[in-house]
Amino acid sequence: MKRYERLTEEITASIRSGLLQAGDRLPSVRQTSASRGVSPSTVFKAYYLLEARGLIRARDRSGYYVLRAPHATLPELDGLSSASAGRHPVDVSDNVLQVLNATLRRDMQPFGSAFPSPSLLPYGRLAKFMAATVQRLDPWGSIDDLSPGDAALRRAIALRYLADGMSVPVDDIIITNGALDALNLSLAAVTNPGDAVIVESPTFYAALQSLERNHLHAIEVATHPREGIDLQALEQAILRHRPRACWLMTTFQNPLGSLMPDDKKEALVRLLASHDVALIEDDVYGELYFGENRPRPAKAFDRDGIVMHCSSFSKTLAPGYRVGWVAAGRYTRRIMRNKLTTSLATAAPTQAAIAAYLEKGGFDRHLRQFRQALAQQQGELLQAIARYFPKGTRATRPMGGYFVWVELPAHIDTLKVHRAALGHGISIAPGPLFSASGAFGNFLRLNCGHPWNPDMEQGMATLGKLLAGG
Repeated sequence: MKRYERLTEEITASIRSGLLQAGDRLPSVRQTSASRGVSPSTVFKAYYLLEARGLIRARDRSGYYVLRAPHATLPELDGLSSASAGRHPVDVSDNVLQVLNATLRRDMQPFGSAFPSPSLLPYGRLAKFMAATVQRLDPWGSIDDLSPGDAALRRAIALRYLADGMSVPVDDIIITNGALDALNLSLAAVTNPGDAVIVESPTFYAALQSLERNHLHAIEVATHPREGIDLQALEQAILRHRPRACWLMTTFQNPLGSLMPDDKKEALVRLLASHDVALIEDDVYGELYFGENRPRPAKAFDRDGIVMHCSSFSKTLAPGYRVGWVAAGRYTRRIMRNKLTTSLATAAPTQAAIAAYLEKGGFDRHLRQFRQALAQQQGELLQAIARYFPKGTRATRPMGGYFVWVELPAHIDTLKVHRAALGHGISIAPGPLFSASGAFGNFLRLNCGHPWNPDMEQGMATLGKLLAGG
């Protein structure tokens, strides 16, 4: 157990025992650092984790205060996931489409949704920038930047990389129609039908859909719920299957929420470079961290240009604007050629609006508020799981993003529960969606990206009853 985790558990025990009560102010970071003999960074990590669990809350210029005692102890999901051996042809689209159609309905409790609540995103402010920039759009400029994307937006993204300690040339950045477009373009740049691609186990279902559409085989590799893909198993898979690429989420992986440590990310890139395997890095949740600093992506350790770093503004600003990008490294020309022959360009008005917003709209202020809301909502969700779900349930406690991966008793079939829950106006994302082999039948992914309210509390109570029925 790491120092911040030990400190977290000690403070949790003090809250549970009543030594610290609702409304009490915690000692300052400086006081705790001195009294415990740990660094301020360790204290910050512990406080952020307690905040994510819904036990404390920060008040501006006042410190951290206890919210409430935990109602129950929810065991944390630990240990490597199972991964089916061999190459798997992929056939998941029908199941994914069925589940997604249900999650997009407004009358559904959105636990199965892939998006955060629109109420947490600055649509109104973005609209003002859209109105202002559309009037100033240079028609010739939109043609000049047709395929690579808006020059001001690419420069703004490059500056954000630089602020995180990464030097990414503007010319390596290609604007795309959301992150999924970036990921698909990257996949097409390094694979041919019949090739193998390594994915985490479990993995994001959109990755599986992309492999299916491109007639590629999935190689599932065991993954830890806190630290990401197992590097030893990954190397064995590379030697056995000779994949053309890895499609991985090294930061707040969907659905696990795992965060690969920096040293492991560096080792990952070194391993892939030694075998000349490209890394398609899906990093759409990297800005949604609960700690002090943005975690560095694997791209930060790329010395050979093998990492195609893909992200977007869909999870942080506006899903419907469909603006993403790829920092493509050595594959820039291939991806540019692919974009010219597929989508050709990304809508100029949305690019210009986001570029202006990044310059003057207060993006970082919005992100701070958004991250605080997500941390609080994750705590509410975990507490509800502890209250209502069957004995033996375990869940992840991610340090960012807005998903929680839940393991239920082995006899529970979450596909069956999904169908039953729809009748009660509740959506969930059942585990088999996240595996080419249909594994994880007793797992589900829950979304904590929506403000907690009595309806959601009741929805979790109802879901708990459905799970108890198996």
